[in-house]
Amino acid sequence: MRTIKVLFFILILAACDAPRPTAIEQLKSDVSYLAADAMQGRETGTQGERLAADYLAERFQELGLTPKGSADYFQTFSFKPSNNPHEQTQLGTPEDSTATKGTNVIGYLDQGGEKTVVIGAHFDHLGFGGEGSLYRDSIPAIHNGADDNASGVALLLYLAERLKTESAQTNYLFIGFSGEEKGLLGSNYFVKNPTIDLSSVNLMVNMDMVGRLNEENTLAVHGVGTSPKFKQLLFANNNFDLTIAEHESGVGPSDHTSFYLMDLPVLHFFTGQHEDYHKPSDDADKINYLGLERIGQYILALLMDLDDDDKLSFRKTKNESEETPRFKVGLGVVPDYLYTGEGMRIDGVSEDKPAQKAGLQKGDVVVRLGDSTVTDMMSYMRALSVFKKGDATQASIKRGAQIIEVRIDF
Repeated sequence: MRTIKVLFFILILAACDAPRPTAIEQLKSDVSYLAADAMQGRETGTQGERLAADYLAERFQELGLTPKGSADYFQTFSFKPSNNPHEQTQLGTPEDSTATKGTNVIGYLDQGGEKTVVIGAHFDHLGFGGEGSLYRDSIPAIHNGADDNASGVALLLYLAERLKTESAQTNYLFIGFSGEEKGLLGSNYFVKNPTIDLSSVNLMVNMDMVGRLNEENTLAVHGVGTSPKFKQLLFANNNFDLTIAEHESGVGPSDHTSFYLMDLPVLHFFTGQHEDYHKPSDDADKINYLGLERIGQYILALLMDLDDDDKLSFRKTKNESEETPRFKVGLGVVPDYLYTGEGMRIDGVSEDKPAQKAGLQKGDVVVRLGDSTVTDMMSYMRALSVFKKGDATQASIKRGAQIIEVRIDF
């Protein structure tokens, strides 16, 4: 027995002397754990979601964050899924025993400051698919959601570890939201049942799908119009060779929207959709971990720049989704929403659609459609909205350095 005790003591000492994982190793570890099959896709209200919530709470504890949920690190909410596919899932009352339970995970870094920055990322995903999945096989498969959104959660933990070592005048509230995929349920519940005084919140930072930084190093930042200082802030701190694609609106399909609707400045970071989005193939081995760390370094620089500044002023923005023209026809392409050049670059072409029949390819840039010059995504959508089924028109396409003319038949 004494020999066993001695060996156990030696093992403890060896563990204490073990080198700490590098930033990249820790990012990989967090993404791989959350995106493992054992989590069964982390659908809100399932055992997989609870396992993910437990993991996040354990990591918060390791990092020395103070519990800031309604019960330790956890904030539980209830919801009732709608049987009508045209109706959104609704939050229920906590006392309703017939409702499904979801869990936010909340940790706090108290620096003794008067301002608080909320840093959030949703950890739930689609489970075995269902509504929202783009997987078309009849056999259910686990949707691991490595980019969506284990990547954002890993970056949240990365920032927590670094911010606790900074001499700062700002407090930080770290939230792993659940229920995002079902309609921003967790963030909606939090802003209506906050565990801190929301009047102290200077900014909400949201990270959703930040794991696929492309070769052009393009990072989309939404909410840039929600405070007058953001444009200058993003430019002044970009020492990381990132191409910033700015979007003004504070409203979008992720958790920052819940905070914007409370009249709080928001910044949402996003590296774009891809062919694995909402499919079982969104796995941990496809994450760009060097890019993920670079984005973390950039966000950290932004936060440090804001630390000793006055409280940010809030500004309302136009809801870009409300301004989107309605279409009677489609070109049959996946636009590259991260493209910052002139025109609309094609990121994918659908089978047997007008674009494919006209010979358009991934990487082509539409610069004119009919009588309209296409300079960006909005001008492309306006140009497309004038056509109806049976129409034909000419389009100018930039392919490499060459401009080609094609006929489009809708």
